[in-house]
Amino acid sequence: MDWGNWGKYPKGFDPAIHGAFDPAKYYGKADIPFGEVKLGEVGSWISRRKKGPVTLAQMIGRAYWRWQHKYVLPKKSGVAPFFHVAVGSMIFFYVVNYPKIRWHGHYKYH
Repeated sequence: MDWGNWGKYPKGFDPAIHGAFDPAKYYGKADIPFGEVKLGEVGSWISRRKKGPVTLAQMIGRAYWRWQHKYVLPKKSGVAPFFHVAVGSMIFFYVVNYPKIRWHGHYKYH
């Protein structure tokens, strides 16, 4: 079974250039940030992106580590990560249970 690049550094990472590996950093070719893309350039900007499940998993992993470095891992982290998890789970379970509760307002007697 070929696992490809599983468990290895990203292809663009070079320890001599980048130093210590940071899982929250993208080591590929730099491009214009989405916030700086003009409306007419959105199509070409999207076409330059790599697409697929592996790329999506890498993006989610980088976002997770950025969140960890900003909110969870500092020496004096506050209660923000707990509120993030609590509010996120509330939203998730509301969306999951919405088909069951949407007709609740139409009931005459509870």
